[in-house]
Amino acid sequence: MSQPHSLPKDARFETRAIHAGQGPDPRNGAVMTPVYLTSTYAQDAPTVTRGGYEYSRTSNPTRTALEENLASLENGEWGLCFASGLAATNAVMDRLVPGDHVVAGNDLYGGTYRIFTKVFQRYGIEFTFVDTTEADNIKAAMRPDTKYVYIETPSNPLLNLTDIAKAAEITKNAGTAKLVVDNTFATPYLQQPLDLGADIVLHSLSKYLGGHSDLIGGALVGRDEKLREELAFYQNSVGGCLAPLDAFLVLRGTKTLGVRMDRHCANATKVAEFLAESDLVDRVIYPGLPNHPQLRIAQAQMAKPGGMLSFELKGGVEAANAFASATKIFTLAESLGGVESLVEVPPSMTHASIPAEVRRAAGLADGLVRLSVGLEHMDDLVADVEQALEVAARTAGVTSNL
Repeated sequence: MSQPHSLPKDARFETRAIHAGQGPDPRNGAVMTPVYLTSTYAQDAPTVTRGGYEYSRTSNPTRTALEENLASLENGEWGLCFASGLAATNAVMDRLVPGDHVVAGNDLYGGTYRIFTKVFQRYGIEFTFVDTTEADNIKAAMRPDTKYVYIETPSNPLLNLTDIAKAAEITKNAGTAKLVVDNTFATPYLQQPLDLGADIVLHSLSKYLGGHSDLIGGALVGRDEKLREELAFYQNSVGGCLAPLDAFLVLRGTKTLGVRMDRHCANATKVAEFLAESDLVDRVIYPGLPNHPQLRIAQAQMAKPGGMLSFELKGGVEAANAFASATKIFTLAESLGGVESLVEVPPSMTHASIPAEVRRAAGLADGLVRLSVGLEHMDDLVADVEQALEVAARTAGVTSNL
């Protein structure tokens, strides 16, 4: 295994992203963390292991390096990596027993809503979905048997923001409840929930942390050691662990996270501002625009507004589908956070597993378009959006007033 660097305690984010959990291989000086493609490890005697490794479902040196790296980036004490973001969510929920209760945001990613309602609800876990942008809604939903407050901020795809510090205060006052924050959209470069009082930070590593649309993975990060032991038990017992090559690919991604996020944010701001000026667009949702309803929260807990935005077109679903099919640089595809720009229509794609009436009640319009703004030249991205808007307007019979 690589020998970790002895980093200064005050090393900044970009430095820790490149070095935390990693260092030259002590045997040959290899700078990059080796990919340990092994299922098992030789032991010197029964129960006497070399470095604590015995079987790669339980632990693997490449995965360990990534877990240490992510813990450093989130200002946590530990990290655990999984085969997908939903495998990480599953581990969090495995701590619960029938009769336990969860307060969750009402505009979650479709896969999260599905695992809550179609898997764990069948086992007697109860869920209350509320608008978490108002702290009083969280407080009103808490019960003596509430074990988690589970939030996304910014949320997917409505980019709603929850005040993490207020949510943490409410959660801690409830006694046994834990605050879980899905930090996938913001990444630790823009937002650090543990510093604001969260107990568990969750990531889909497939998104910005990996950053190149070439892997599936998930992670949990926290500070409480007892909580780590419980979650690690489920990581090992259920077996949804991250493969070593995928761990290596995420480590490659975290090294450039800071510079990538700077560009994602700059490009997304430019695209959002262009859309906001178009009379073909009804609404633009982006935490960097002055009309965002939780702008104060964005400014307080996020370093920058991020690379994701959503909008609604005049012409509704017909215009949305036409726009998504007409882009030339934005690729019509699910997922987000890669170097390439992506476009999708969430109600029929990533959020199709949520019943239409539930989506609409949360404010997710049938014609909502979501953009993951990549690293291409911002002028090319704006030009692509402009020509796709024209196609959408013609298709839906919408006339510009300009």
